[in-house]
Amino acid sequence: MRRLFQVQLWLLLFLMASNAFAQKVTYTDPERDDYKTTEFEIIGKVGGNLLVYKANKGEYYMSVYDNDMRLVDRVPLELPKKLVSVDFIAYHDKAYMVYQFQFKDVVYSYYATFNGNGAFENKPVMIDSTRIGYSTKYNNVYSVEVSEDKSKILIYKINQDDERNNIFYTFLYNSDFWLINNSRISLQMESKRHFLNNFNLSNDGDLVFTKLERSSNKDYITQGALYLKRPAVDTFSLVPLEFHNRLLDDIRIKLNNATRQATILGFFYKQKRGNVEGLYITKIDYSKLTQQYERFMVFSDDLKANAKGDASTKTAFNDFFIRKIINTQDGGFLVTAESYYTTNRYQPWNRWDYMYGGYGGFYPYYYSPYNSMYYNPYYWNDSQGNRYHYDNIAILSIDGEGKPVWSNIIRKSQFDDNADLYLSFMIVNVGSELRFLFNDIQRRNFIVTDNSISPDGKLNRLPLLRNQDKGFTWMPRYGKQIGARTVVIPVVYRNYICFAKIDF
Repeated sequence: MRRLFQVQLWLLLFLMASNAFAQKVTYTDPERDDYKTTEFEIIGKVGGNLLVYKANKGEYYMSVYDNDMRLVDRVPLELPKKLVSVDFIAYHDKAYMVYQFQFKDVVYSYYATFNGNGAFENKPVMIDSTRIGYSTKYNNVYSVEVSEDKSKILIYKINQDDERNNIFYTFLYNSDFWLINNSRISLQMESKRHFLNNFNLSNDGDLVFTKLERSSNKDYITQGALYLKRPAVDTFSLVPLEFHNRLLDDIRIKLNNATRQATILGFFYKQKRGNVEGLYITKIDYSKLTQQYERFMVFSDDLKANAKGDASTKTAFNDFFIRKIINTQDGGFLVTAESYYTTNRYQPWNRWDYMYGGYGGFYPYYYSPYNSMYYNPYYWNDSQGNRYHYDNIAILSIDGEGKPVWSNIIRKSQFDDNADLYLSFMIVNVGSELRFLFNDIQRRNFIVTDNSISPDGKLNRLPLLRNQDKGFTWMPRYGKQIGARTVVIPVVYRNYICFAKIDF
């Protein structure tokens, strides 16, 4: 009897341990017109339903799914045939769609409101229009920024009537899309080497961005400043950035709305085309326009040896790019970076070759492999013969004073030819830990793996996601977290785009 009780107790403990890591995976059924060339965006959960926007050859739809991922409705949307761009802001009871389109030589910006059934609640409303004086295929004039708490929405454009003078037009709205303020401000650009990036919107409605200058060959940043526009003020304030003769090729910003501080990060090196030495860190109080501290955190040999993959210790971080910055409750932050490069028979892509070639538009824009993580179906037609490589993930924990706390490396080696849709990873924040989902190549098949990292930096490789044996190929990098422990990830089944919901 006692032996039976012991067996039952061990069985109960085993089941409890299994359930602790269990996930429930639910798939949508393929829809007739949802080929893998269909553009889409996962909007989120609105009114109890999951909304997914889809576009295919000038036809637009909103697919509405219930909690079991069954299709409730496929609502056709009456929109202009040739949209330039779309952005969505989802709330629990509604969602906004901000879109722009071009008719002849005029670009129009509109917004529309959706309900949980995927239908327009009212007629779309025009925000602004711009006569550009010429007509080409794509003219992306307007940009959208949303605050972290979604209480503020900013639509803005930057015109360059004079290449040395950027004119900002801003339209700031609240969460009910009531206009708070609109402005027209000029910003001088001293040379063609100056450019703007890292646009962020605070919960208070502050527009925060960087103005940087590159060297003549565009290889590295020579100087820069953090710029701030307050909601009701039609001027810019700035805080200069000092790099102390270190070279940086790119920087990233993360706002902390609780402390009204901006963390600025970038990999630095000591000489032109040199090896990455460590992480440049500065924190700025944008409410007081003061710099809190500045650090040059040199990577240890142990960290480089752990991260290097197939590279040498000295060149370990040369292919790493910052992916995401996550604020922590103690005033510090986590940095995730991923090794990324391409190879082909003609010219390899790396952080020095062809990284910063600007292209047309209303204001300067410089390429980064992580500027956009939106699904681009046209990658399927890549004819350049590229092989894409996405390798190890580095996670660095930094405290509130900019000093290292711990670091860890998630090891992976991903590659694919002509397209990178199945590569890279997704972060899921489940509160007690971060989960990293990515495809692992096993017997020429992509299998989703799940790794977790705890607040103290302990890394665990969890069991494979269940229910993966149905012929679905996952695209984790395009997934979206729609709840505290729920994510939706696009998958390809045969030649169709479908969606998988994971409940952790």
